[in-house]
Amino acid sequence: MLDEKKVRDKLKDYDFDDIKIGAIASHSALDICDGAADENYPTLAVCQKGRENTYDRYFRRYKDRIGGRERGVVNETWILDRFGDVIDEENQERLIEENVLFVPNRSFTAYASLDRIEDEFEVPMIGSRNLLRSEEREEERDYYWLLEKAGLPFPKKYEDPEDIDKLVMVKLPHKEKRLERGFFTAASYEEYREKSDQLLENDVITEKDLDYARIEEYIIGPVFNFDMFYSPITENGPKIELLGIDWRFETSLDGHVRLPAPQQMTLTGEQKVPEYTVIGHNSATLRESQIEKVFEMAETYVEATQEHYDPGIIGPFCLQTCVDKDLNFYIYDVAPRVGGGTNVHMNVGHPYGNTLWGKRMSTGRRLALEIKRALERDELEKLVT
Repeated sequence: MLDEKKVRDKLKDYDFDDIKIGAIASHSALDICDGAADENYPTLAVCQKGRENTYDRYFRRYKDRIGGRERGVVNETWILDRFGDVIDEENQERLIEENVLFVPNRSFTAYASLDRIEDEFEVPMIGSRNLLRSEEREEERDYYWLLEKAGLPFPKKYEDPEDIDKLVMVKLPHKEKRLERGFFTAASYEEYREKSDQLLENDVITEKDLDYARIEEYIIGPVFNFDMFYSPITENGPKIELLGIDWRFETSLDGHVRLPAPQQMTLTGEQKVPEYTVIGHNSATLRESQIEKVFEMAETYVEATQEHYDPGIIGPFCLQTCVDKDLNFYIYDVAPRVGGGTNVHMNVGHPYGNTLWGKRMSTGRRLALEIKRALERDELEKLVT
């Protein structure tokens, strides 16, 4: 892991009157840029060649006649050959020269090497650098390890597919689209073999990934992704905030569930087994009687990160859960950074965040506000790793 002093030294040279907020131009970048614009920070979207138009053209920031924001949220774009090139020395130097505070999202950790993020990326990063690796399920100290240490609920794991005795979810990456899911369900070993063979034949998964797949009990119930925020600088009131809740649209699963059962039974070949590629999100709320459970889970998770991944979580994180018929929550995924569904709340804000702050408060804006508060208190180093 990079020596923390190197990053602190870079931060000391920043011009705090000319801060810019930057992120990889994918995943949740629009929310990050929109929130920064709300708090009057200029924004930088680091694009990959061939994928830049959303940020460089359609959401580019244009000023009115007196210099105010007329439309758009992206002040500046860099177009690199690959997203991972942001870690190259010349790009790091430029980020630092331009006083960029970098916000990690899933695309950053997916397209750039985690080893290089940890060992070479000296740009001050808002959030928990050492927790990013916990999102990788093949790591020994992944988020499941952390959930177990914390005593938090998660779906039962099956070590051997031959032990499958109820409906399970088999988690593994897609063969070609490595950021996407090659997930499938099965209720018996026979069904596991049938579906995995079909996905192998359709080039959706690989035998190697199947060998390392996580098999866990399928929790029958709705999905709630809790978009949380932890503020290390808050003194008056709780440091943990529930900003909002989202849930996913997935292909081709959502197409399957819209079909009546007789039509589902007629599907054959590659149509037969649904895929679970996330394509969008929607907003949700939770029964008020259950909200306290969410805070209890979040408090426990934060304490576990502080114990095992010093200094612990900083800023946004997402607890992705299912709820069973007895209103028990099970955490099936944790994002130790901006969640993937926060764009659904950009500009309008998260319902709970709006209520808490008395104004539109998306995750992106909450990040920018935290930076502003830290600068006012001379505590920015508490947010940076």
